[in-house]
Amino acid sequence: MNFFAAEPVCNLRALRSVSLKMPELTSTKDFYHEVWGLSTVEEDGDKFWLRGTGDEHHILRLEKGEQNALGSISFALATPRDVDEAARRLEELGIPLFREPGPLDDAAGGYGLQLVDPEGRLVELSADVFAVAKQEPAGRRAIPRKIAHVVLNTVDIDRATAFYTQVLGMRISDWSEHQMAFLRCNSEHHVIAFNQAPWTAVNHVAYEMQSIDHFMRGIGSLKTNGITPQWGPGRHGPGDNTFSYFTDPAGLVCEYTSEVAQVDEDSWLCRTWKRTPELSDQWGTAGPPTTEVRSAMAGIPDQGYRSLVVPGDPGYFSVPELSDVNTH
Repeated sequence: MNFFAAEPVCNLRALRSVSLKMPELTSTKDFYHEVWGLSTVEEDGDKFWLRGTGDEHHILRLEKGEQNALGSISFALATPRDVDEAARRLEELGIPLFREPGPLDDAAGGYGLQLVDPEGRLVELSADVFAVAKQEPAGRRAIPRKIAHVVLNTVDIDRATAFYTQVLGMRISDWSEHQMAFLRCNSEHHVIAFNQAPWTAVNHVAYEMQSIDHFMRGIGSLKTNGITPQWGPGRHGPGDNTFSYFTDPAGLVCEYTSEVAQVDEDSWLCRTWKRTPELSDQWGTAGPPTTEVRSAMAGIPDQGYRSLVVPGDPGYFSVPELSDVNTH
């Protein structure tokens, strides 16, 4: 299936949250709550909702799973009417819905829908979620504000970017050769990046710190807990953001970042960056990523929700079956 929508089905306003699945749930929740800086706001059996200091009810949801996997990614729409209109247009394009428009059964409430993208990822579009007041970090404490971006491994970077731009209305800010594509839905340089890979998986989730000072304090706080960066600190070329990568107890990669480039829609020019050490890290301080974090970024092959929905077009999921991919 090719994506030639006359216009996108919606106008995404922001990345709200990311949901992750893992077998090692309790220690992972404790890590994000006690060490990483997030606050647990709700829990329900084997599900936990954690927030930062921004105005979202939560930015991370953790739930029990048989293996490490992406649960979902959630984007904000302006109104419930926008959700209903998106559902109508998605149906016209034959794009499968996992949940029809309606009140969401989630701790954040709201009205929304859930669709399944061509590689099986669950994407939520929502409006009217519970409002929460922004929280300024307590003094000098290093607390993430929000999800800055999520990087997703894809088996077909051209198809993935076509879906998220032509159907969901995102814009490509930059390329890292033909290996990575950085997509935005607002003035942030990217809220999603796709990385060409042998299989579909979550690569990493990045959390934005209030300032570069909070970013460095966060690294220092982790060091006092015996956790050292597995890549960083440094400053990327694409996005111009600071970075420092770690792995959580489940083996998923998490990143502290700050100072993400802001895009002026009228003047921004998409460019293709060469994949060189000096452009991966403009500061030259990070060194190479560890073998452990490289392996963790590769992730575990993830079928997602492909087997749980029936698309309108039989070719919708026409990407290599994960069972056919050499994972060694």
